[in-house]
Amino acid sequence: MPARSWLVEASSVSLGFPDPEQAGPNGLLAVGGDLAPETLIEAYSNGIFPWFGEHEPVLWWSPDPRMVLFPHEFHCSRRLARRLRQGRYAITHDRAFAEVIHACATHPRPGQQGTWIVPSMIRAYMRLHELGLAHLVEVWEKGHLVGGLYEVLLGRVFFAESMFSRVRDGSKMALAELCCQGISDAWALIDCQFYTKHLASLGAREIPRSWFLSIVRVATKKNRVKTRFLTSRK
Repeated sequence: MPARSWLVEASSVSLGFPDPEQAGPNGLLAVGGDLAPETLIEAYSNGIFPWFGEHEPVLWWSPDPRMVLFPHEFHCSRRLARRLRQGRYAITHDRAFAEVIHACATHPRPGQQGTWIVPSMIRAYMRLHELGLAHLVEVWEKGHLVGGLYEVLLGRVFFAESMFSRVRDGSKMALAELCCQGISDAWALIDCQFYTKHLASLGAREIPRSWFLSIVRVATKKNRVKTRFLTSRK
């Protein structure tokens, strides 16, 4: 049975998205619309995110179950802990957004052809970054970018989008830093969207969409919260 979907007209975000609970079995909720900041904020605040490939219309998703990571549940292996203590890597925040998002877009991934981080998505998240809503964690080795991730922050919820590694555990170090920040600032959760074995090995787990939505709709209401991305670690 094909997934039920709705056409979201461009510039009509004020009408709202369909109820996420009406998404199809694969999580597809709506087709069309735009990637303007107000559209993305409306979507994320209701547990909806864009995901589409080149030459496709904008596709909006809200899968059930939802993969999430509660910051205090992050699994830091002994090897990763040793790597973080070595002092070999510097971890920073919001220093090189364009470089990180392009690295995420071009980083080869097993079993995946092409990228969903298409030019229109890059422009959209660059705009969110300019507005202070999209952030990133960078991992550096001797001045070279070797890992990182980017995400959207609304209220007390981080919506993780993508990460990459150029050295072993590069993205894990970035995620460990993000979880430390999440514990410090009492984030409700980090949204990981879909299940992967890699994320599960780091402590992420699936929860019912209804539970996820109940958390997100409360935790994103106060979208004026300023998260402190002012420090760097070496």
